[in-house]
Amino acid sequence: MILYATQSHRELDTFLDGLSKPTLKALFTDLLTVYFNDKNSSKLRELTTLYVAGYEPENTKLGYNGYKLDVATGSKVYCEVKPQNVSSVLQGKIRKLNGGGSFNDYTPERFKKDIENNPIVLCSGFIDGQLIYVFEFEFRCLENRLRHLIEKKFGNRGREKGEYIRSASFSINDYFNCDSFEVIYIRPDYANFSKFIHRSLLSVLKSYAKP
Repeated sequence: MILYATQSHRELDTFLDGLSKPTLKALFTDLLTVYFNDKNSSKLRELTTLYVAGYEPENTKLGYNGYKLDVATGSKVYCEVKPQNVSSVLQGKIRKLNGGGSFNDYTPERFKKDIENNPIVLCSGFIDGQLIYVFEFEFRCLENRLRHLIEKKFGNRGREKGEYIRSASFSINDYFNCDSFEVIYIRPDYANFSKFIHRSLLSVLKSYAKP
C-alpha cells in the first residue's frame, strides 16, 4: 500500500513480480476482505450488487448508483443500491441481516425526485462480505414508508437549510408484497449463514431458493 502511494509504477511492478503466487493470492484476498467489510464505505458491496443484477455504475451526478438500458426504448433505467453487511465476529448481541435498508440524509426534495423518477431499488445482504441475496423492486414500493417518515419529521412546514432525515430506514415488510418485487440472487448455501439472518428474511429466502 505504501509502495503504491509513494513510489513509481515501475518499482511497484518489480516488487509484485518478486512475490510468489500464494503470497499474491493471500494479499489480494486480504484486501478484498478489508474493503468488503469496511464500515465506512460500501463501494465494493454496491458494485457487486450492481453487476450481479445486470446494472452498470452511474458516474454522473444524478444521485443514483447505476443504470441499465431498456431494450425496448433505449433509455436508461436508474437504480439505487441499498447493501447491508453484518459481521459474524460477535461483539455483544448478534446482528442479523433483516432485508432492510435506508436512505441517508434524506429530504422532501429528494423524495419528490424519487417519486417522479421511480428508480429501481436493489436491496442486498452480505455476511462478512459474502453476498447472500439481491432483491429488486420499484421505488414506489417504499413510497408510503418514506412519506410517513418525512411527514413525521417535517409535518406541513418547510425544510430549513441543513435539515434532513439522517437515516430514512425501511424493512422487508415495506416492499416484499409489492408487485414489482423480484429475487435476483440467493446464495446457494445461504442456510449455512442462518445464524446471522433474521427469521422473516430467512422465510423469504427459503420460499425463493432453488431446491
